[in-house]
Amino acid sequence: MVKNIIFAGFGGQGVLFAGKVTAYAGLSQGYEVSWLPSYGPEMRGGTANCSVVIADRPIGSPLVINPDVLIAMNKPSFEKFAPLVASGGIIIYDSSLIDSKCDRDDIEIYDINATELSQSENLKGLSNMILLGKAMKVVGILKDKSIEEGLVKSVPPRKSELLKHNMRAIELGKNN
Repeated sequence: MVKNIIFAGFGGQGVLFAGKVTAYAGLSQGYEVSWLPSYGPEMRGGTANCSVVIADRPIGSPLVINPDVLIAMNKPSFEKFAPLVASGGIIIYDSSLIDSKCDRDDIEIYDINATELSQSENLKGLSNMILLGKAMKVVGILKDKSIEEGLVKSVPPRKSELLKHNMRAIELGKNN
């Protein structure tokens, strides 16, 4: 099993953080993992994406060209990466910010109003975790306990009070 995943959006949306949590979760389940961040010089507001590979065998390259799973948080990222998703792959996108449609019939496409949901549930800034929750449900390789362990490794101890909010956002994504 090899899952090639791309998280993509604007800097400041938590794209790299979501990828890091995913990588740590895969690691805690005993998988081989890689996490490769990529962002423009602007950081906040510029483009950001990261490649995550989760595999049950050694990983040849951390670079993901044709993802099995795309998690898109904004329209430019959706338009850039949707055509690259491998046949049989999955796209999960934030329909609060993306009004584009994908005409491909060889992939599964899921939308969730992640930004709108995060704001209405007092989880502002956690649309990334809502999308991660949706991806967990759809893809089905990462367990709740592993995601929680990934969060603990990714959130600094001085901000540990944020763990419960992140877990709540993940649950929202899984249930919507």
